[in-house]
Amino acid sequence: MGGCCGVSIGTLSPAIVSFGTRLFIANTNTKPFLKQKSTKNDRQIQFKICCCSSSSSTSLTQTQTQPENKNRRRREAKHFDDGDTGDFVVVNFYKFVSIKHPQEEVAKHLAFVEYQGLNLRGRIYVNEQGINAQYSGPSRDALTYVEWLREDENFSDLLVQICPALNGHAFPKLKLRYKPSLVQLEGGISHLPLLDPSMRAIPLAPSEWRNKLEARKDIDKASNSDLNRDFILLDVRNGYEWDIGHFHGARRPDVDCFRSTSFGLSQREAFASDPLADLDKVKTDILMYCTGGIRCDVYSTILRQRGFHNLYALKGGVSHYLENEGPVEWVGNLFVFDSRLSLPPSAYKPDAVSEARMIGKVSENPFATCYICSSQVRELRHRNCANLDCNLLFLCCADCVKNLRGCCCLNCTTAPRRRPVLPGYQRYKKWHLYRDSEVQSQLTI
Repeated sequence: MGGCCGVSIGTLSPAIVSFGTRLFIANTNTKPFLKQKSTKNDRQIQFKICCCSSSSSTSLTQTQTQPENKNRRRREAKHFDDGDTGDFVVVNFYKFVSIKHPQEEVAKHLAFVEYQGLNLRGRIYVNEQGINAQYSGPSRDALTYVEWLREDENFSDLLVQICPALNGHAFPKLKLRYKPSLVQLEGGISHLPLLDPSMRAIPLAPSEWRNKLEARKDIDKASNSDLNRDFILLDVRNGYEWDIGHFHGARRPDVDCFRSTSFGLSQREAFASDPLADLDKVKTDILMYCTGGIRCDVYSTILRQRGFHNLYALKGGVSHYLENEGPVEWVGNLFVFDSRLSLPPSAYKPDAVSEARMIGKVSENPFATCYICSSQVRELRHRNCANLDCNLLFLCCADCVKNLRGCCCLNCTTAPRRRPVLPGYQRYKKWHLYRDSEVQSQLTI
């Protein structure tokens, strides 16, 4: 039997896509071959998918009527001002929603990006459970993709985080593809009930989150204790992320990769490193936070299955909180998984930082320490070990960077594949660039 466009149902088939009056086939296995570039006047174009897809024919000029979307659109619109629309931004969003034909969904996205000639780089992953995206691009291109995506009713309520990219693209290339797991976790996440909101943690708006933290601080002061067992602040990130910034009262997670997170699942011998060990699963309020929110949504379903009742998550993650509340109750910078590595709260809301400092809501005490000598570090930005075969991500003071030539330990300084020390905020490139440069310099001696 054929679908609405003559495509056999249940097989991996091309999607017939129309841009205005142009019709072509977007192959679900290969990159669409249409090469035409769009002009400024082409932005009002119709995009249709004529097969068993989650999308319907809508116009890019259609506006949403929900009140909660209007304020969000106003904030995003500032990136579309009449000024320099070539300013680069980084965009982050995710959505758990059922997608029956994810390969065809990917083909549709690729076709739109290529037809519009959008200059995007980053990671956009799609599967049966939804979408997870982090990418950079000129503001007009970056938000054109967002606006097009929101015309699909499945993605109309996307919570999008936007931040300046500082120095052009924050990612080396675009990866827009199907991926079995939107988040990497041991054992995968396809079996988790992520599409059921009741199985995920209750989302708290930034203002609600701040109120809970401030109320708990008042209780702690009154009781002269910070060990209330009916409340726990859970950082669902990696230890190295906590090292440069975290909420007051959050314990450093003993985790180097989210894939291996096991809070609340530990065996008796691991209780010492598990912040959820031996808690009352019914009475304890667990407030979870991560960078953008997706890790909390994923992990809270596991905790829910393990019997934890009172689960709350910071909606939109730390980035959304800093944009709305500034650095109140937050100390340090925010680690991000792109070339920027570290962002101060002022990158999200400059005015809020100065206001919070005036009323004493910003911590000025240095807390980060050098991985090598344990001295205080004020530059809250990681670097990779110069030894390629180590590549450890670590915090380091200026003296140790100089003394160990960018390495994390003395042994790495004699490694055969040691890269040069990088000044400032630069990131290492492919090894062959340094290897070929060294060979060339030897030939010229």
